[in-house]
Amino acid sequence: MKCFSIFHSKSTHPRDQKSKSAAKAVKSTGSISSPRSIPELYKEKEHNLKKFSFSELRNATTNFNKLLKIGEGGFGSVYKARIRLSESQNDPLVVAIKRLNKQGMQGHKEWLTEIQFLGVVDHPNLVKLLGYCSVDGERVMQRLLVYEYMPNKSLAVHLFSTTLPPIPWKTRLRILLGAAEGLAYLHEGLEIQVIYRDFKSSNVLLDEKFNAKLSDLGLAREEYIETGHLKSKSDVWSFGVVLFEVLTGRPTVDRKLPKAEQKLIEWVKQFPPNSRKFWMVMDRRLNNQYSLDAARSIAKLAVSCLYKNPNDRPTMSQIVKGLKNTIKESESGLIVPEKRSPVSKSST
Repeated sequence: MKCFSIFHSKSTHPRDQKSKSAAKAVKSTGSISSPRSIPELYKEKEHNLKKFSFSELRNATTNFNKLLKIGEGGFGSVYKARIRLSESQNDPLVVAIKRLNKQGMQGHKEWLTEIQFLGVVDHPNLVKLLGYCSVDGERVMQRLLVYEYMPNKSLAVHLFSTTLPPIPWKTRLRILLGAAEGLAYLHEGLEIQVIYRDFKSSNVLLDEKFNAKLSDLGLAREEYIETGHLKSKSDVWSFGVVLFEVLTGRPTVDRKLPKAEQKLIEWVKQFPPNSRKFWMVMDRRLNNQYSLDAARSIAKLAVSCLYKNPNDRPTMSQIVKGLKNTIKESESGLIVPEKRSPVSKSST
C-alpha cells in the first residue's frame, strides 16, 4: 500500500524525496539504518487491527441510524455503537464508527492514511484505532474506521458551549498538557517525524476522566497560512491558537462578537501577558478561580508559539516542559485576582 501525505523524517538532510506533496516521509542519510516509512512500520503492526465486515458495522449502528450519530463533518459521519472485537468477548465494547463520505479516490487516500498512521502510533494521548472496513462494490465504495469511544466529546464543545458547565482551571491545564504530549510524541517519538497539520480544539477529544486524546490524525488538512513551510512548527502555531482558546473560552473566529473582537488572535494582542489589563482576556466562566500567574505563563507560551518566524517558536517538548512548570504553579493554590471594574460582556 502507498502512504499518502503527512510524514517527514527527522533528518535535516533528506536523501530521497519521493513526492512533492506537502507532507511525506523522507529517509535519512548519515545513519546506519534509515528510518522506515509508515507503510513499512504498518506491516509489522497491521495484525493488531481487526478487519470488520460491512454487515457487522451496519448492524452495530442499526443501519447507521441517525439517532446514533454523534458527529458529522466533511469526512463523513460518526456513530456510537456497541460491538465485540472477538468471539471470546462477553460484553460488547462501546466504540465510535466513522463512515467516510463517498468521495472516490480522495476519500480512500485519507482513509488509508489514517489506518496506516493510527496502526503504527501508540500513545495515551492519541485516540486508539480498533479496526476498519473496506468494501469495493461495482457502484459503492465503503470505507469505515472503528475507534475507542470518547464520551466527553471534544475540548471545543466544552469551551464554547453555553449549556455545559465550564471546565475547571486545573482540568484545562491537564488537557493542554496531554495534547502537548501527544504532539511531542508525533514530532519526536517515532522513527520519522509526523506533522499533524490539523491541530485544533475540536480534534482534542476527552475521555470519561477528561484526559485529552488527539483525533483525525490521518485526515490531512492545509496548514495555517501564517506558518509558511510545512514542518513541525506549523503544529506549534496551531497549539498557540488553542492555548488562547483555553484561556479565553472563545473560538478563533466568532462573528457574533463586535467586529474588533471577532478574531481571537488579533483581540488578545491588546492585552499582553504582563499588562495590568491581561485579566480581561480570561474566560469569565472561570469565575476568577484560576492562578493569574499561571495564566500569564500560558499566555506567554502562546505568544511564543505564534512568532512569525517558525524557527523562533518553541518545540513541543519545550512546550510540555513549560506546561508542567505552570501546573506546579497552579498546584500551589488558586490566586483569585483582585476586584476589577465591571466591563461589558463582550469585553471579558
